[in-house]
Amino acid sequence: MLSISHILKALKSPVQTVEADIPVYGGCIDSRCCEDGSLFIALKGEFTDGHLYVDDAFNKGAYMAIIDHAIESDFPVIDITQPDAVIPTEAPYSLLVPDALLALQTIATYWREQFDIPVIGITGSVGKSSSKDLIASVLSHRMRTLKNPGNYNNEIGLPLTLLSLTKEHEIAVLEMGFYVAGEIKLLCDIAHPNIGVLTNIGTVHAERAGSIEAIASGKAELLEELPEAPKGLAILNYDDDFVRQMASKTQARVFYYGLDPRADLWADEIESQGLNGIRCRLHHQGESYYLTAPLIGRHSVFTILRACAVALNLGISWDWIFHAFKSSREQVRVVTVTTPSGALIIDDTYNASPDSTLAALNLLNDIDGRKVAVLGDMLELGQYEHEGHRRVGLRASEVADEIVLIGQRSQITRDAVLETGFDREKLHWFADTDDAINYLKPNLTQGDIVLVKSSHSMHLEVIVSALEETH
Repeated sequence: MLSISHILKALKSPVQTVEADIPVYGGCIDSRCCEDGSLFIALKGEFTDGHLYVDDAFNKGAYMAIIDHAIESDFPVIDITQPDAVIPTEAPYSLLVPDALLALQTIATYWREQFDIPVIGITGSVGKSSSKDLIASVLSHRMRTLKNPGNYNNEIGLPLTLLSLTKEHEIAVLEMGFYVAGEIKLLCDIAHPNIGVLTNIGTVHAERAGSIEAIASGKAELLEELPEAPKGLAILNYDDDFVRQMASKTQARVFYYGLDPRADLWADEIESQGLNGIRCRLHHQGESYYLTAPLIGRHSVFTILRACAVALNLGISWDWIFHAFKSSREQVRVVTVTTPSGALIIDDTYNASPDSTLAALNLLNDIDGRKVAVLGDMLELGQYEHEGHRRVGLRASEVADEIVLIGQRSQITRDAVLETGFDREKLHWFADTDDAINYLKPNLTQGDIVLVKSSHSMHLEVIVSALEETH
């Protein structure tokens, strides 16, 4: 269990001995989420400063706080950089350090190094979270598995996750996000992954990264940081040209997955069963296996392949893999809601990129009923904004019986739809969600299948909530 002694050693404090070695149970940066025994890290955010809430964290049960500037507190504040500092024998108290975020990362790095277990790093433009969840789900049937919760995939969330490591854990599965060059290298320096999984390279976050080439370079940092074979393993998407070419960037052993028979693990006979799941045939080392999974959409076959690839390379048998999939409750962030009028809504409002929206439209195409696509702006695409919205419009015109668009960027989608000769009376554009709700509510009926998808900051979830209301 992580304790004050570990923290002092990690931070190389001149204070190395304590009378009472108090344990801490995981970390948090939101005082409202603190529990008995928590380590609270006070960080300055965009809207507020965690230092204002240290005593709130203690009142919630936190044992210790990491701070980097003076605060007013009813509890002791100890500057651990001073050789004559005296560590209290009872909690709670604050530890004053030069940089709270760096301290969090340093403690997490030290703590991870106390465990000789495999660590899997997962990155890519689309499918990171669903792959992390499914990989962890499959592995958890044979191994005590730690994974980062929610979107804890950055320079704060990943180290917080590692603070939860205990001697009971046998493996960690960590999603790694990317915005700028060097970010994934930093995460690797903290987590020391020996297995790297690359999903794909797309235009998500191109507005910040600059270009798809820059995105590919940033994602490749995971492969560059893997140990050399045989300890290191890179699991790469053979069907993605950018990812396949990354094999030259790693000294780890490379294992390919995809739909191409040249991959080490590949799939065919992919059958989407709509909202009931997906069935496919998998090929590995000359053998073929049929697998059914409760994942929706044909694109989910890649999520399946990643989970199987990791499991096989960790020595887990096909029998255990089948068992894991049969009992898995993992889903790909798609929630279905039935409206009072009897329409079925596919709520995929968590986020959107051109590739993930095309995949969602393909799912819509697989379901029987009158198909309505409700699509909002896709953000942070940078130079690929026009191309991405246009691609979505062209595919929507092939799939949907009616299209509802929201947001300024979706005018690009509208223009692409009109180019195809789509019925103008079945195409609607609205500047905001309120107008879209006012149109949709009286016009959805029994048997309609409604896909709602956009970038999360467009808040199309309010459309789903409004349509679900009984009055």
